[in-house]
Amino acid sequence: MLTYNRIALVGIEQEEYEVIRANYSGLIIWHQALPKIVVKDQVLYMEKANGVGMLPVDKVVYYGIYDNDFDFIASLAIWNGDCYPNAAAMLDCRFKIPCLVKALTHTQFSAPRGFISAGASMNATEDTVAKWGNWHCGENKHRFTGEWESEFTATTEAYFEGEAVRIMVLGDKHWQIKLEGETWLKSIHPDNAGFMPVDAELLADTLHIQKAMQMDMIGNDYIVGKDGKKYLLEVNHIPNITRFEAVREAYLATVIAFING
Repeated sequence: MLTYNRIALVGIEQEEYEVIRANYSGLIIWHQALPKIVVKDQVLYMEKANGVGMLPVDKVVYYGIYDNDFDFIASLAIWNGDCYPNAAAMLDCRFKIPCLVKALTHTQFSAPRGFISAGASMNATEDTVAKWGNWHCGENKHRFTGEWESEFTATTEAYFEGEAVRIMVLGDKHWQIKLEGETWLKSIHPDNAGFMPVDAELLADTLHIQKAMQMDMIGNDYIVGKDGKKYLLEVNHIPNITRFEAVREAYLATVIAFING
């Protein structure tokens, strides 16, 4: 039941906002950057999109990854109101290393990881990949063999030759996407990345992780090795929803059902 007949959209782009606006009859506060908020007496107050002051909201839809968004997501979790995606789950997954640690306890496709502090060196006798930072963008990675000094705190893992794929689950929809790239770095962004038949084992693994970590949406990246072995690479708590129109439509339908429910 809506108390204030007002929702908030944070991080939603213009095109998606217009679709949501056309399918919601109540009031909307829309911010593309992180707004100031206050949580008091279990009510979330958010600064107006225009003008001075704050207004209470009933529901929040959050989509984005910002440099300084951890505290904002934490505030949504403290509020404990209606938020899509689930704020507590977003909080658990915002930082890549803690998210990975949790996911590795749930996946059946785990592989050993290493760790290296900023300024420390590691000697790798086999092909190794280091990953650092909290951006799920296919960057902040380095492949090496031999001695390497890390500028950042990083995890390390064996480099697996094979096919990179993403299993994405959103609402009651799911897809498998073949990741592409001109180098060993693969992502959903190249023109030749696209949908492919869904691997039942990878889907089941993703659904298990999603349920265990209470995530409303999830994008798991895997490698399927040339020998058929499968490895979980990382978990995306805010996977890209605009690269493919079918995913975008499913996202908008899910959000519209949420705000009107």
